[in-house]
Amino acid sequence: MAGPLDQLALQTERSPALWATVVPAIRQMIVTGALAPGEHLPEGELAKALQMSRGPIREALIELEREGLVVLRRHRGAQVITLTAEDVEEIYTLRLSLERLAIERALPRLDAGHLEAMDEVLEKMRELGPDYAPQTALDLDLHFHGVLYDVAGHARLDKAWQQIRSQVAMFLHSRHVARRDFHEIAYAEHKAIRDVLVGGDPVAAATVIEDHLIGSYQRLIESRPEN
Repeated sequence: MAGPLDQLALQTERSPALWATVVPAIRQMIVTGALAPGEHLPEGELAKALQMSRGPIREALIELEREGLVVLRRHRGAQVITLTAEDVEEIYTLRLSLERLAIERALPRLDAGHLEAMDEVLEKMRELGPDYAPQTALDLDLHFHGVLYDVAGHARLDKAWQQIRSQVAMFLHSRHVARRDFHEIAYAEHKAIRDVLVGGDPVAAATVIEDHLIGSYQRLIESRPEN
């Protein structure tokens, strides 16, 4: 059976710009758990598996450290991040603050194009059955919230979101694997966000986004192995 590094080599071997695929390939394997928390990522082994020099590998690991997926320690190399319950709480409270601002700014900026983008995601959520793939649930969830940040039109807010997005993706993927109820709740909760944007009420908008993210946080905590 092929190991994680063999899988990584297969994902990148045919790319015309090999170095450009290293970050997304390693990111995906961390998010989905193919590379486990605490697992070492030796530059030499990665370079050998991908048949490239260590330079692009080192750059990829530095980028993944910025995203919060990898820890780089001098003389010890790179490791996949291990996130504690405290880390989860910090990231979710930060995300809640970001999305409160995002929805507040989105209210006067929503247009037909944004609504169409949200409705496309909502329709896919509505069609999900109990056999949905965790990756599909993750992609739809992040896509919908990505539209919200786009509507907000705030470059620094979007940058702050991008800095925690990969860690949020880790949480969501593990939650979708452990707790198979996304098809039951996703459409209604995200449609409520869409509808409150159309309604234009800032108090209602703040309440909807808080209820959604607090509920998401609670479901994640309940799905974590230590619980």
